[in-house]
Amino acid sequence: MLLTIPHVLAPQELAQVRALVLGADWADGRITAGSQSGGVKNNRQLPEELPAAQQARHLVSSALARHPMFVTGALPKSVYPPLFNRYGGSTNAFGNHIDNAVRTHAATARHVRTDISCTLFLSPADSYDGGELVVEDTYGEHAIKLEAGDLVMYSGSSVHRVEPVTRGERLACFFWVESMVRLEVQRRLLYDMDLAITALRQQDMHARQHDYAKTGEAPELVRLTGCYHNLLRMWADV
Repeated sequence: MLLTIPHVLAPQELAQVRALVLGADWADGRITAGSQSGGVKNNRQLPEELPAAQQARHLVSSALARHPMFVTGALPKSVYPPLFNRYGGSTNAFGNHIDNAVRTHAATARHVRTDISCTLFLSPADSYDGGELVVEDTYGEHAIKLEAGDLVMYSGSSVHRVEPVTRGERLACFFWVESMVRLEVQRRLLYDMDLAITALRQQDMHARQHDYAKTGEAPELVRLTGCYHNLLRMWADV
């Protein structure tokens, strides 16, 4: 499931994150590359132990935790602490690769199964040329270039790359999610059902207005919500 989520970071948060990371000391992006990706990775990355990285990571993590679309789409069990990268100049691309199935956080020795890969764009789309995130799935290739503050989520098993940046600089945050629901097809079903329930609830509230406050949701909505939670109960690994 490829899902884009706008406005994960509010403008003030985006400005804070950019100021923190741009003022820090960057390193070769291969510091976290696996055996496959190390040969095709040519970017810079912010060492995660730096105070600026830790502060920026906290801002991103807090925004993710309160964003309903991220929670609905990912059903997160564990999130690998967000990292930051930049593309531009002579370090401007990342060739085709698949993310490691499990990431181990060095500081905590905590393992995260990479069910979902995420990129949070931090540079205005018109401030650089190239730099598209290209994700391959059964429907072909998808070139993704979002506005600053927007997020894309996609299957961790997908082949993907970052096209060369030919003008300007592409700044981004990236991380992985281990979902409570391991299978992508089940997550997709739950996501679609949750969106439908939310839309029906709003329609029901609008149609019944004052009566809604007295009687609550329509019985059909109660049962449909129960189906969602019973499926989640059946599939979730918590």
